[in-house]
Amino acid sequence: QLQLVESGGDLVQPGGSLRLSCTASLLTFDYYAIGWVRQAQGKEREAVSCISSRGGMTNYADSVKDRFTVSRDNAKNRVYLQMNSLKPEDTAVYYCAARGYSSCSALAEEYHYWGQGTQVTVSS
Repeated sequence: QLQLVESGGDLVQPGGSLRLSCTASLLTFDYYAIGWVRQAQGKEREAVSCISSRGGMTNYADSVKDRFTVSRDNAKNRVYLQMNSLKPEDTAVYYCAARGYSSCSALAEEYHYWGQGTQVTVSS
């Protein structure tokens, strides 16, 4: 059973940066595409980024393109989300999620395993 644990959420001022980490428990981590999905209070889940199982392909939601960068280190069973130029509208709980395929999906419902989430708050 794949388990995912996120870390790195914090309170940051607008324009600031954060790096989220997702650590996986399974040795076959490199079989799974990993996505970052966020949910703001009272809003629907939004898949903001994904990286394929070997890291060769990434995608981003328009709302974060050119500000967020996803990467992975399969030797350490970790995926990262570097978030720059943060805006108040980026405030949300950010979840790391895995799907049992090598390719990415932009749909939150196509991910099979979820972490517990980490809170990101962007406010002055």
